[in-house]
Amino acid sequence: MTSSGAPTEPADFRTAVESLHSARIRRDIEVGPIRPPQRLAPYSYAVGAEVRRADDDPDDDLQGSAFGRLILLYDPDGQDAWNGTMRLVAYIQAEVEAALAADPLLPEVAWSWLADALGVPVGETANDEGPVHVTALGGTVTSTSSVRYGDIAGPPRAHQLELRASWTASSAEGLGAHLEAFCEVLSAAAGLPPVGVTELGSA
Repeated sequence: MTSSGAPTEPADFRTAVESLHSARIRRDIEVGPIRPPQRLAPYSYAVGAEVRRADDDPDDDLQGSAFGRLILLYDPDGQDAWNGTMRLVAYIQAEVEAALAADPLLPEVAWSWLADALGVPVGETANDEGPVHVTALGGTVTSTSSVRYGDIAGPPRAHQLELRASWTASSAEGLGAHLEAFCEVLSAAAGLPPVGVTELGSA
């Protein structure tokens, strides 16, 4: 079942979806609802996010090179592996430079982006302080390289970073902060400057 705003949906689930919509997202990331996966939980909702490139961006091959999705799963009865009733599942993929892809510390760095955004101390799986409260944080980071042959658009060699993670939210309220944290990680993976900082030559 997906969120349709129907009154038959549990109040906590409707509150969670509404709180996601309260997130404040930087202008160069486009966020919108997408079809959520089925059968993972009785109720689900999902949003997709993509870094928007300027129309006059000279790096045409990088258009749409950083994107992700955040899925909200809700089970009123809870699930043992979740340690709660509300689970958030995140996926991010971004093209990275060859030098960064070759760095053996890239997975640790990428995971630190997520941990920092969620306020989870290094080596821990939970945070009960600050605007984002999470438990049971876990996931994987993968760095891959591919070579294009034949009639396939794009650079001949490409390097991708993939992050898959999930965590349990302690409350149906305040999930906008979770989406903001997710977009913060997407921004870092895409190499965007911090909010309020303008790159030289980009004006």
